[in-house]
Amino acid sequence: MQGLWLEDRRLRVRDDLPMPSGEAVVRVLMAGICNTDIELTRGYYPFAGVPGHEFVGEWNGRRVVGEINASCGNCEACRNARRTHCEHRTVLGIKARNGAFAEYLMLPEENLHEVPAGVSNEEAVFVEPLAAALEIQQQISITPDDRVVVIGDGKLGQLIARTLALTGCQLFVVGKHERKLRMLDGIRTATAVSGVFDIAVECSGSAEGFATARAALRPRGTLVMKSTYAGDLTFNASSVVVDEITMIGSRCGPFAPALQLLADRRVQVRDLIDEVFELRNGVAAFAAAQRSGALKMLVRTG
Repeated sequence: MQGLWLEDRRLRVRDDLPMPSGEAVVRVLMAGICNTDIELTRGYYPFAGVPGHEFVGEWNGRRVVGEINASCGNCEACRNARRTHCEHRTVLGIKARNGAFAEYLMLPEENLHEVPAGVSNEEAVFVEPLAAALEIQQQISITPDDRVVVIGDGKLGQLIARTLALTGCQLFVVGKHERKLRMLDGIRTATAVSGVFDIAVECSGSAEGFATARAALRPRGTLVMKSTYAGDLTFNASSVVVDEITMIGSRCGPFAPALQLLADRRVQVRDLIDEVFELRNGVAAFAAAQRSGALKMLVRTG
């Protein structure tokens, strides 16, 4: 089959990839490029294989999306309902499992979720990052009384802001791109924030963004980390101790409510799509995704 292959930070199209077998084999229809995919090409994690984890495909005559962590079910983490942190997990397109930028992929059947008829392929690609945005609300309670700032106006920042807006919290977004900030209809934007927020969500993926998020918090505030970084991040740990800051890493999230939000039209995602590429032009899609100000690039595989 055809697919994108990443090895030694080099991405190329291959036509000789073996067909997957052994679990639920999904024919990929469309996949999306996210910042984690881009960071993999920069050496964020030593992955060799087919990247990609945001997708919609066909399996047994149904359109499906899939949770990206495949767990063993037997380790201590799995037995204690922490399957996304399974000691032996593989992760679609990220860790020891070929991903979605190919004609077919493989996942455990239990990872698959059927896509409602009213949700288009283009929208369904957003289920995985939308679920990741919703994970914040699984980890901490957010109320209308909370002052919340999102640092970053990119693809994930947009989804996080749009889901947090549903809580009625006092929400602000800090970003650098006028076009993206204008897309946050009804959400307040700011150019600078300092020391007044209860919760800051860092999703810029930059050291500058982290510093902004940290500076935005009041003492005993909560810093939610949604970014992956290539390389080390340094910060003033003493200030975290003195101000008693709670830091929370936040990764994958619940698919069922993400699908429901799309089906109910409570969160819009189509305006986040910049361009759709064919699989054979996948390398060009990655190049486009790294342009300044770019939003979501999709790759049509089927």
